[in-house]
Amino acid sequence: MSSREYWMSYALNLAAKASDQGEVPVGAVLVRDNTVLGEGFNQPLSQNDPTAHAEIMAIRQAGQQVGNYRLLGSTLYVTLEPCPMCVGAMIHARIERLVFGAYDCKTGAAGSVFELLNDTRHNHQIIVEGGVLQQTCAEQLQAFFRTRRASQKAAKQAQASTQVPQNFTKAS
Repeated sequence: MSSREYWMSYALNLAAKASDQGEVPVGAVLVRDNTVLGEGFNQPLSQNDPTAHAEIMAIRQAGQQVGNYRLLGSTLYVTLEPCPMCVGAMIHARIERLVFGAYDCKTGAAGSVFELLNDTRHNHQIIVEGGVLQQTCAEQLQAFFRTRRASQKAAKQAQASTQVPQNFTKAS
C-alpha cells in the first residue's frame, strides 16, 4: 500500500464516523512529514455550522496544533473533491498538496465543476492529485445516499398509510 493510499484509507475511516452520525461521509486528514497535524469529518448538521466540512475541521485542528494558520509543507487527504469554500481555506492555509478520492460533479472545485486550484492569479499554488482510492470513496458516498433515500421513502410510505383520505371519516 502506498503512502497516499494509507492516508486515504485513514480519511475513509474518518468519513465512516460522519456516516455513523448521519452526516455525509467525507473525511480529511492533514499530514506533514508522515505526522497527523489535524483530522476531521463532516459535521455541519450536528454542529449547526455550514462551514463544518471535513477539510475545514482538519485545517482548524492543524492550525491549533501547529500554532499557526499557515500549514506549509502539508498534504491534505480528503475522500471527496473539495468545494470552493474548502479550496479557499486551503489556499489561505498554504497547504502544499491536495490528494482526494472521489470527484464531485456538483460542487467540485479542483477541476470537476470549478478550476480554482490552477488559477495563476492566486498567491499560492497547490499540487493536486485526484482519484486516489476513487472507487472506494465513491462507493462509501453512494451507499450512504442509497440508505438515506430508502429511509426517506419508507418514512413517506409509512406516513401515507396512516393518513385517512379526505373523502373518508375516521370511525369513532
